[in-house]
Amino acid sequence: MIYKDEVVTELTFKTSRSSGPGGQNVNKVESKVTAIWHVEESQLLSDVEKNTIKQRLVHRINALGMLIVDSSETRSQLENKELAVEKLMYLINNALRPVKKRIPTKISKAKVLERLDRKKKQATKKKDRKWRLE
Repeated sequence: MIYKDEVVTELTFKTSRSSGPGGQNVNKVESKVTAIWHVEESQLLSDVEKNTIKQRLVHRINALGMLIVDSSETRSQLENKELAVEKLMYLINNALRPVKKRIPTKISKAKVLERLDRKKKQATKKKDRKWRLE
């Protein structure tokens, strides 16, 4: 698990004009924040962890090996910066979480017999409805 303070030192931030709420303020102030993290150059992760992140976040990492997260949810640049860091942390920690192995379950014998019994009852019900010519 990686912590917020550690990652912030490796991040690059860019600001731009947001398209969210704010009226004329949107046209003047650069409140949108883009957090950029270069996966390969990270000092925090081992090579195995870097490869895991690259495999699991392959659609979020660009051709240069950078993980880019945007935030333009609030009118404050500082809040958007914090939100972008939180989003990035969530992505990284989720990617590093080990995948649980699925244990296939077996249907109990009682359930199988119950299902077969239901099928037999349904079959006899339909059979009894059938008009017979004799």
